[in-house]
Amino acid sequence: MSETERQVEALLFAAAGPLSEQDIADRLPAGSDVPTAIAALRARYEGRGVELAEVAGRWRFQTAQDLAFLMTEEREEPRRLSRAAQETLAIIAYHQPVTRAEIEAVRGVQASKGTLDVLLELGLVRMRGRRRTPGRPVTYGTTDAFLEHYGLASLADLPGMAEMKAAGLLSLDLPADFSVPNPAGLDPEEDPLDPHEAPEFHTDFLGEAEAGR
Repeated sequence: MSETERQVEALLFAAAGPLSEQDIADRLPAGSDVPTAIAALRARYEGRGVELAEVAGRWRFQTAQDLAFLMTEEREEPRRLSRAAQETLAIIAYHQPVTRAEIEAVRGVQASKGTLDVLLELGLVRMRGRRRTPGRPVTYGTTDAFLEHYGLASLADLPGMAEMKAAGLLSLDLPADFSVPNPAGLDPEEDPLDPHEAPEFHTDFLGEAEAGR
């Protein structure tokens, strides 16, 4: 094992979260070949109880998936999403950037403001920008936390409908014409949000909460 491999291994084991290649390179001596070291470590740990995995463009050591059952009693029970939240998250993941009205059109029911707020609070969804259409509605997309939670390297790795249901992310029969989104930046028909702007969605929700409704 090369010295660079040892250094990368030490950093990844000690890190509190996934690290990008640039994060690792910033901590190593100048000229260190981080991509080669990562590739070597990934091969070295393949098939072992701990493996090197890429999530959201970053790297971390994690328990091999086939051994996850051993950790069941030691894991904190995750907060379970309601069916409405699961369906909303699935629609956002496959249709992003998507507006609230578009979410309602796919689900066939009115989107609860509380449901969207839960997804925003958990960091699985973020506000991306405003659609260049009348009313300039806010659009939503998934976050790196979404990719990390479901163990995806990028949006291009989103599973098929059957796999989504098996993973517990999807529990309804949505249209079969879902397409994997382009993980690039803003849509050409989308304007960035002003950081000082209070989207009407949050304003409405907070207003209802303060009124006790």
